[in-house]
This record gives sequence, structure tokens and C-alpha cells, in this order.
Amino acid sequence: MDFAIFLVQLLNGVQYGLLLFLIASGLTLVFGVMGILNLAHGSMYMVGAYLAWYFTQHTDSFLLGALLSAAVALALGVVIEKTLICRLYKRNHLDQVLLTIGMIFVFNALQSLLWGNDSLGVDVPELLSGSIRLTELVEYPVYRLFVAVLCLVLAAALYLVINRTRLGMLIRAGESNREMVECLGVDINRLYTIVFGAGVMLAALAGVISAPIASIVPGMGEHVLITCFVVVVIGGMGSIKGAFVAALMVGIVDTFASVLFPGVASMVVYILMAVILLIKPQGLFSN
Repeated sequence: MDFAIFLVQLLNGVQYGLLLFLIASGLTLVFGVMGILNLAHGSMYMVGAYLAWYFTQHTDSFLLGALLSAAVALALGVVIEKTLICRLYKRNHLDQVLLTIGMIFVFNALQSLLWGNDSLGVDVPELLSGSIRLTELVEYPVYRLFVAVLCLVLAAALYLVINRTRLGMLIRAGESNREMVECLGVDINRLYTIVFGAGVMLAALAGVISAPIASIVPGMGEHVLITCFVVVVIGGMGSIKGAFVAALMVGIVDTFASVLFPGVASMVVYILMAVILLIKPQGLFSN
């Protein structure tokens, strides 16, 4: 592997890892703060991709389509939390698993009913359709760099909200001791609605920005969900910082494994998880 190919694969791995973080951050936020094991989180990624296709087709603007998709995803997250998830707070994880698995089947059926089972695609926005030259022979798509930068910006914004705002203080307090936060007069149910809605929106945003560089297909959420659970486990349950580090590790390892060891590439990420858990059973940055 020469330097140019190495650089391209490294950029691909970082971009993929940052995209994984965007999805996994919502998953780890919901589990860490609310204690909810949401197996339907991958379906939110799928919903975001299909919404991006739908709104882009009807507005002829990827930016407007992305904004509308994010707004619909946020509203969807609020509705799901208010009608279904709120009933699980005092129930065990088995009940959570059963309900959220049922949600996967519902979303897959709705996707098939609304948009059919054909593979769909979204065009790369014209403004971001070019490439930059890395070497004399190698160019790299501008849109992929945009995805990486946008994910970094969103990661920084999430860090600032969690660690530098009153809302973030309440989220961290609610994670540590729900009863104490309620005694201080905080509406913990409203807080949980905000957290779940934000988690759904983050997953949907990942689906939106990945739509121009990946096929939009039925069931696409299940595959990404498994990878995101690997990220959350490696990083440490409930740790945003851990999810960020683990997502980059998984993205880079998976990308290079696909190039260097295509026959066993699907195993490499799980081997990485097993090795890390042997060294640190609670994950890299467990709370």
C-alpha cells in the first residue's frame, strides 16, 4: 500500500468513524441518562436517510431537505418518548428490548409502505460535488470532507452542551440521581423527552448526511445499529467521550480491514472489541 492509498483509506476511516459517532452518541446518551436500551435507534438512521431523499426530491434542495428531515426526526422522537418510551422507565431491560424490537418491525413496514423496497439515492449537492487533489494522481471528494467536518462540529457542540450549559448540568445530574433532581424541582420527564428527541435527531442527521454517499435500502438501520453497539461497548456504556474515541477506532480499523483483509473484514471489529474488553471489561471510558 503506497502513501496515497494509505491517506485515502485513513480519511475514509476517519469520516466513517465520525459518522458512527454521530449515531452512537444518541444511543449512548439515551442509555446513559435514561437507562433505555433502544434497539430501534438504527431505524432512526434509516428514517433520516429516507426523509432526506423524500424532501430533497420535493424541494430540489439538499440543505432544505436536511433541515426538514431533522425537524421531522426531532418531532418523531418526542412523540415516541411521550407515547411509548415513557412507559419503560420503571420496567426492566427485557421489556425495553421487546418494545424497541417491535418498533423496528413497525418502521420497516412503514418504510416499505411509504417508499417501496427499491434502492434509492440522493445526489451530492452541487456546491460540494468537486474533489481536492491529495497527490498528483489521487483526488478526494469534497463532500466526504464536509461530512467529517460537520460531524466534528456536531461533536464539539454536543460536548459544549453537555459540559458547559445548564441543560447539560441537568442531564448529567439526571444520569447520576434522578430522584434528587426531581426533589430540586426539575421536570425530569421533560428532560427525558429532550434527551430522547435529541438522540433520535442525531441518528437521523447521520442518515441524512450519509444519503449522498451510500445507498438508501430497506433494513439499512439494523447493520449500523450492530456497529454502533460495538462502539458504545468499547467506549464504555454512557460515555460520550468513549463513544467518540471508540467510533474513530472502529471506523479506521474497519476501513483498513476491508482493504487489507477483505475475507475476514467483518470479524476484525468484533476481535477489536473482544481484545479491549479483556483489558478493560467496562470499556475505555466507563462512567
